[in-house]
Amino acid sequence: MNNLFLRFTITAIFVLALVFSIHITALHIFRFPLFENEIVLSYIVNLTLIIIIFGVLYFLRTKFKNQLGFLFLAGSLLKFAVFFIVFQPIYKLDNITTKLEFTAFFIPYAVGLILESVSLSKWLNKQD
Repeated sequence: MNNLFLRFTITAIFVLALVFSIHITALHIFRFPLFENEIVLSYIVNLTLIIIIFGVLYFLRTKFKNQLGFLFLAGSLLKFAVFFIVFQPIYKLDNITTKLEFTAFFIPYAVGLILESVSLSKWLNKQD
């Protein structure tokens, strides 16, 4: 394992665990149900996907150097596909997507996307 990929993985785990703790704490403070809306699954799936996508990009960095942006977009498409295949059917069971359901998916998705984008940006800028 390369040091950069390992550092990203550890950082991603730490950041999403911290955000999950804050998310659960906020739900507790506002007296909302803590572990409903597939919140744990959402954090695990998003964490797994950002690690896989970063890993694929990292390991393909020399062979597809000029196509890394397109591969990153393909990774984003994969995340949307997972949402529509795994989460949307669960959230649409009652024909309503509540704010709690939306935030249960969107917060880890957004944090993962930001972490992924910042990390890839730094990494790609160092390559030039």
